[in-house]
Amino acid sequence: MRILILLLVLGLAGGLYQYSRGKLPFLPGAETQVQLQPGDPRMGTGETGVVMLMAEWCGYCAKLRKDFELANVRYRMLDVDTPEGDQAMQAMGLQGVPVLIVGQDVVHGYQPSEIRQLLEPLGYRL
Repeated sequence: MRILILLLVLGLAGGLYQYSRGKLPFLPGAETQVQLQPGDPRMGTGETGVVMLMAEWCGYCAKLRKDFELANVRYRMLDVDTPEGDQAMQAMGLQGVPVLIVGQDVVHGYQPSEIRQLLEPLGYRL
């Protein structure tokens, strides 16, 4: 019983510590501050810039590029098989493509409805 109480107290202490540092965004009042690493494309997107992390061999990346072409979306493309694209993936701690960055928001994978929600306020219709 004592061990259970000790574990409970340690868990609560750890949770309060993380909450005080803003690391638990699901709790009310917790601030989320993203520490951008060198090479992170979000450093240059501001609130409206669009960047796609992609690969030539990726089918979903090709589909997303075609969607963007049809909607005349202005965006920057980073191929993850190049040094710059690889650095961006590492800076953000990512492993898969496509990854779309709209302002400071990040969409992992081909998620048309989520992408549409982020692009519509910028005047793009996917």
